[in-house]
This record gives sequence, C-alpha cells and structure tokens, in this order.
Amino acid sequence: MPQMSNRMQLFTDSVIRRMTRISDACGAINLSQGYPDFPPPKALTDTLKHIADEGPHQYSVTYGADNLREAIAEKASPVLHHAVSAEDEVLVTCGSTEAMMCAMMAVCNPGDKVAIFSPFYENYMADTILCDAEPIFIPLVPPDYQFDIALLEQAFQQGAKALVLCNPSNPCGKVFSRAELEAIAALVIRYDAFVITDEVYEHIIYEPNRHIAMASLPDMWERTITCNSFSKTYSITGWRLGYLIAPADVTDACRKVHDFLTVGAPAPLQEAVVTALHFPESYYKELQQSYTEKRRYFLDGLDAIGIAHNIPQATYYVMIDISNWLALPQFHGWTDLQFCEWMTKTIGVAAVPGSSFFREPVNHLIRLHFAREKDTLTEALRRLKKMAAYLK
Repeated sequence: MPQMSNRMQLFTDSVIRRMTRISDACGAINLSQGYPDFPPPKALTDTLKHIADEGPHQYSVTYGADNLREAIAEKASPVLHHAVSAEDEVLVTCGSTEAMMCAMMAVCNPGDKVAIFSPFYENYMADTILCDAEPIFIPLVPPDYQFDIALLEQAFQQGAKALVLCNPSNPCGKVFSRAELEAIAALVIRYDAFVITDEVYEHIIYEPNRHIAMASLPDMWERTITCNSFSKTYSITGWRLGYLIAPADVTDACRKVHDFLTVGAPAPLQEAVVTALHFPESYYKELQQSYTEKRRYFLDGLDAIGIAHNIPQATYYVMIDISNWLALPQFHGWTDLQFCEWMTKTIGVAAVPGSSFFREPVNHLIRLHFAREKDTLTEALRRLKKMAAYLK
C-alpha cells in the first residue's frame, strides 16, 4: 500500500464528534457536541415546508443566492460599521466550518504561520495543518482566560500571517473586551497580518458583556475575514449554512476555494433561512434571555452538586474542573479523555475532554454545554449528582 499523506499524522478525528458517537451508543445525555434539543423557530420551519413544494431544488449561484447575500449584508452592515456589498463582499458556505477553511486557504501559503488562541475549537489547528501552515498558540489562561499581549506579539514577530480569533470563544465562553480587541488590532496592523474571526455565538452573550466585531474597529475592515453561521442563532446546526464577509479582493479569493471545495450550499435551505434574517430585534433579545436562564439554572445546579466551573460570558459552554476526581485512587493516572468516556458510560452524561481544546498540557478540565430543554438539564444534573458521591 502507498503511504498516506504525512499531514494525516498531525491531527486526529474530531474528539467532540467521537464523544457524540460514544454517547449515542450508551444512551447518555449528550452535553458534548453543541447542538440544541429544541426545534428551530416555527416561522423558519414553515418556510422550509413551503420551499419543499415550491423549490428551488437546483444549484443556486455558487457563492450564495442573491436574496440571501442581500439579507446577510443588510444584517451585518451595522455590526461591522461598513456598508457590506452583497455582490462583492459576501460568500455563503456550507457552515462556518467551510467559511474558516476557505479563509485559511485563501490567505495562507505552505509554510506560513498562523496564530491561534488556546483553548481553541479543534477545527482551527486542523485547518492550519491542511493548508500546510504552522500554528503558533497563545494561551488563554484559566479561569478567566486572559492572555499576555507580549506572547501574541512574539507570534507576529515569528512571522504569523494571520490570527484566528473566536469571539465569543468556544470552548471557554470568553468575550474579548474592546481594549483587548484594540490591542490585538494594533499588532495586526503593525505586523501587516490578517484576522480570521469566528463569530457564530455573537447573539448568545450574557449581560453586561457585549460582542464587538473585529472588522468594526478602525483600519480593521481591510484586514479581517468575518466568518459566521446560522446554526447557533436559529438552532439549525444540521442545515450546515454559514457565510464569510471580507473586502472584495479577499472574498473573491475565498469564492475560488469554495467553488471547488463544495460548489455551493444547499439551495432550498438558503432560500428558507432568508426568513430568519428578517426576524425582528425581539427575537434576538428572547434568544439571549432564554440562554441566560439556561445558564443560571445549569450553573446553579452544578454549584449545588459541588462541581467547580468557570462562568461563561457567552456561548452555551461551561468548563468543568475534574481535579478532585482525578486525585482519587481509582482514577489515578487517567487522562481527561478516559474520564469523559467513563463519565459517559457510568454517569450517563457525555462531555468533551479539555485537552482536545488546549495546546498546553491541560488534563483537568472538561466541557459541557447547556443548549438543552430544562427537563433535559434537570435529568443531567440528577445524574451528575452521582459524581459527588465519589468525593465523600
């Protein structure tokens, strides 16, 4: 047999999706892979029913249906402080996952370096490697996930051509402040680099935190590729619809990658999601209120059990500290992955090992999510109480 590509040795399959498979096999409550167990907005599914009969069912324009790109541009322009051109500056993709890959391939040459904050969503490192680029990791230090700006500057001094910025951040729920973003922007401008942002959780954010788009800062429109998705905001993770927004020349390059990577996103789903982009502002306020209540309920439940955790400023993820369990004789020498597999099979709740997000040797944190109905969260907390018994 011929040998496989060397790059395949540099990363694994998705640990998140692996934990879902284990969870499904065990009949556990899946708090690992971040998708809700409640339906999308009815107006959205009603539109999809209509389109199932009326179409379109054939290819749309490769880089996105006209009306969808126009709706994206209209929604994004105030956020980005730029009159986004639907014709030249928007690309519709198969999820933000493809948007990030298109952006990375469009700006990186083999051998280029890419700065990534750690912890990070696992796709970022794989995207970098698939582009034959080299990742440089800058730690976000628990429990508050602050970073040392000097370490970021060192990455640019080493030649980082781009920075991947997830804001709000998966997995830790950090929201980058304006001061932090301005400090990052100053370095990006000084070292003549790009920022590739992942902003899919922009509407799942908790008071008093505010999401600020990197592209909205002075002199950053020209240097920022904004990647986003409809998955989290409208509870349609399975639709696999995302988009990117960038200056026309950058978008043109990303469109070339997209054209040969996936040809185009599903035409019926593109048509349906236009409905969601015309929802009133009240929809986003209700979404925020709903997730604020879920966060309060779940974190209060963890506190009552005695499970230590961070307090996410955004997203629907929470990082759990399992140090007390790993210190027990029966778990001596275990990795966080072994603990998560045990937890799924024995406790009946699936989590993601933190080591899949950190480049640093972090083995004591795991990630849970709370994008679930209250009854599901109640049952998950009931099961998690069994973990407390091991500490008595």
